[in-house]
Amino acid sequence: MSTRLSKGGRLIDRAKPLAFTFNGKPMRGFAGDTLASALLGGGQVMVGRSFKYHRPRGIVASGAEEPNALVGLGRNARFEPDQRTTTTELFEGAETTSQNHWPSLEFDIGEINNTFYKFLPAGFYYKTFMAPRAAWKHLFEPVIRKSAGLGGVPKEADPDRYEQVYAHCDVLVVGGGVAGLAAALKEGRAGKRVWLIEQTPNWGGRTPVDGGQIDGHDAQDWIDSALAELSSMENVTMRTRLMAAGLHDHGYVIGYENLADTTPGDGRPRHRLWRIRAGHTITATGAIERPLAFAGNDVPGVMLASAVRDYIVNWAVSPGDRTVIVTNNDDAYRTALAILDAGLTVSAVIDAREETHGALPQAVKARGVRVLEGRGIAKVQGRKHVTGVEICAQAGEGGAVETIACDCVAMSGGWSPVVHLWSHCGGKLTWDDDRAMFRPDAARPPTGADGSAMATVVGAANGDLTLPETMGGLGIGAVSEDEAPLAQVWMMPAGAPDALRFKSFLDYQNDVKVSDVQLAAREGYESVEHTKRYTTLGMATDQGKLSNINGLAVLSNALGQPIPATGTTTFRPPYTPISLGAVTAEAKGELFQPLRRTPMQSWHEAKGAHWEPVGHWRRPYCYPRSGETHRNAVNREISNTRKNVGLLDASTLGKIVVKGPDAGKFLDMLYTNMMSTLPVGKCRYGLMCNENGFLMDDGVVARLSEDTWLCHTTSGGADRIHGWMEDWLQCEWWDWKVYVANLTEQFAQIAVVGPKARDLLERLGGMDVSKETLPFMQWTEGKLGTFDARIFRISFSGELSYEIAVPASQGLALWETLMAEGEALGVMPYGTEALHVMRAEKGFIMIGDETDGTVIPQDLGLNWAISKKKTDYLGKRAQERSHMTDPNRWKLVGLETLDGSVIPDGSHAPAEGFNANGQRKTQGRVTSTYYSPTIGKGIAMGLVLNGPDRMGEEIEFTGESDAMIKVRIVDPVFYDKDGEKQNV
Repeated sequence: MSTRLSKGGRLIDRAKPLAFTFNGKPMRGFAGDTLASALLGGGQVMVGRSFKYHRPRGIVASGAEEPNALVGLGRNARFEPDQRTTTTELFEGAETTSQNHWPSLEFDIGEINNTFYKFLPAGFYYKTFMAPRAAWKHLFEPVIRKSAGLGGVPKEADPDRYEQVYAHCDVLVVGGGVAGLAAALKEGRAGKRVWLIEQTPNWGGRTPVDGGQIDGHDAQDWIDSALAELSSMENVTMRTRLMAAGLHDHGYVIGYENLADTTPGDGRPRHRLWRIRAGHTITATGAIERPLAFAGNDVPGVMLASAVRDYIVNWAVSPGDRTVIVTNNDDAYRTALAILDAGLTVSAVIDAREETHGALPQAVKARGVRVLEGRGIAKVQGRKHVTGVEICAQAGEGGAVETIACDCVAMSGGWSPVVHLWSHCGGKLTWDDDRAMFRPDAARPPTGADGSAMATVVGAANGDLTLPETMGGLGIGAVSEDEAPLAQVWMMPAGAPDALRFKSFLDYQNDVKVSDVQLAAREGYESVEHTKRYTTLGMATDQGKLSNINGLAVLSNALGQPIPATGTTTFRPPYTPISLGAVTAEAKGELFQPLRRTPMQSWHEAKGAHWEPVGHWRRPYCYPRSGETHRNAVNREISNTRKNVGLLDASTLGKIVVKGPDAGKFLDMLYTNMMSTLPVGKCRYGLMCNENGFLMDDGVVARLSEDTWLCHTTSGGADRIHGWMEDWLQCEWWDWKVYVANLTEQFAQIAVVGPKARDLLERLGGMDVSKETLPFMQWTEGKLGTFDARIFRISFSGELSYEIAVPASQGLALWETLMAEGEALGVMPYGTEALHVMRAEKGFIMIGDETDGTVIPQDLGLNWAISKKKTDYLGKRAQERSHMTDPNRWKLVGLETLDGSVIPDGSHAPAEGFNANGQRKTQGRVTSTYYSPTIGKGIAMGLVLNGPDRMGEEIEFTGESDAMIKVRIVDPVFYDKDGEKQNV
């Protein structure tokens, strides 16, 4: 059984014992332990159950590739499922629980699935749950939903803090092994800004465990010297516990840093998400040892050979008292030597190769260990832990020639370079048949926009598995034992019958066996991607780090083709899981969707404004006075604005600058009317449609200079329209010389509205705002009093109106000045509801009210805003389709109730007959409806069948409680149809 050794352990501090629990059982470890090493040190070999068959599972690996040893960590608000014990550092008081079993780890009812494994092969769910039809709802689905998932779900809100940070560097080196250290030294000495990151807490990678000499020094001495030099360089940043999750276009790397996992609740951010921009990335991410497929290779106690020596050397943990090593390569013999050096027993080395003459095998033989050549494992004995192995001829069909008692099996099937980052952004791979691995193809690297390589690979990640190869590629001499070639062995024995292949596992977590992949091949799944999904190979939480290459080899063999012809699955980020907390960072709770504030927000709050949500903004709906209803407040604000002067905080309106030699051409494509012909100093109302011809936004466009336009958008549309512009420029019209910038929050904008608006501005002085100097739909800029202002003569109310834009820093001061100077003129602020009522009185449309994603400008009587000169604009061709030009499309009209009441919002006008679904046909609907204090009755706008041709006709709309309201179809302009008031 596994146990803690009395001496050794290069990474643990025996002077700092730590207490933790596993399934409530008290256990102890040391500072520097991982949860995995502490569990093994405490004799806990079985740590969980597999997903499908609920077979006992033990620790297989020592790093991020671990597929089995996942536990629930913590409790209550700090409970987190699926934590990988091999990468989780032990801390005082850690509470861990095993997963995927009931009622207990030792006795699991779900293990009955293992008895019926022949009825649960790959893809069984595609064939089983077909009939009877009713069984899906009442039997299959409830059982599947109850069985789905791995680990429990946290029930309480996460109390910890997370953050995100940006960084920039010339060179990013990913991996802190000797290859990464050497690469960082080279770039640092050249004066470049270097970031060196390592996902574990320790530098040096595997070399301190495997040994060797570098540049004439002991490996550990060279590592210490390199770290000292790097630490002294001001241009080099070094971070451990920082994992590079993905490499994306333009040198964009996502990093994931553990800060306070071992000190929960200490106030520091628990995790930090890094957004790193690197001029060049060097990946030194190492390689992962592959398991071998043989019957019972999933029994607790079967481990990777490299992991066994990691636990012995790094953490002074013996995975077993008697170990059998099974291999197809020389590297596994290092594990035999590590076991012997620790005073433990190697029962035998099972080598699939017919002959072994290398230095490492000879060293093991010299120490009296039996090496059985040309042999394989037919079967592992034991259920909850290894008790022995049955040995067979590798070239045979599994007839046992010997049984060896043991409690640990150390297996090695060769190594696979960690090529994930290289592959994330397009780097290609090549198959190295001599070493049975996919390695980066230097001739086909991931490239940047200029065609240069975004990344290079060094060390084991490049397929250079020995220390001399790794360091020699970086110009440094190194010495280690020579290694003989491996044998391409994927399954033991080579001719294993069904009975053995049914128990030979490829994906440990998802219970995918050799027989499953072979079945997929027989059923026509020749693509590795299809086989992956059919069998769930590589779809567990380790994302196939141990299983994919072996599964690929088995599939290729079943298809009778070489491995390169089958290809690989897609490598997708993140490399290892990232907490949702790090992805969310501060965007949670009240900050989940941060509210945007105008410069005048504090003033509105002080005056008791009633708020209305508009996108990410909160705008004043109205300013109710003491004892005043919201309806009365709105009526007062409208009446005062029509009679005197009102102020509206219009800062939320989108303000997007479009600039460049092709800006006019660009805007002509975005808007339905011509913007390129707009003279400098003038404004023009414009409509934007999507590709399907439907109206999506509107606003006033002002031409600022020969190559610059300012586009106003709706409050809720600013970010969306800016993104829309960028999408077309980057994806379709990438060669047009246009620059767009969203300046919405850089300017405060105040609408000064009403017959006394000009009088108010003239009191401030500094600019001529007369009708002659600044007529309707023009703009000017200069000093308004002491303020730097750009003034637009535009109106959304039908009254004399000016919209004044000033730098955001001057917004509140201008607002307060206008309120003070306008007191004698009867100035009042008004909110969004008064704005809406006044625009409806004028028949002006509102995006989101008169539009719903199915309305085109022609439906709203806006043909005048559609250019007849342009050959094209976004949505033009869609608007020419037959159903868009159908004369029976509903059109915009005004609606007034015969009794003066207000029609309920969204009311429909019934028509004769019923549709195919038995629903009553309709002939119109209300889009906007208000009480108008100006008109003295209810007014509404709506879309009605043949509406403009039915002026004066009376129809009925639905009211409350099934009552019908009689309505007259009228002109949508209820107030000042000729526009005399806005033109004064």
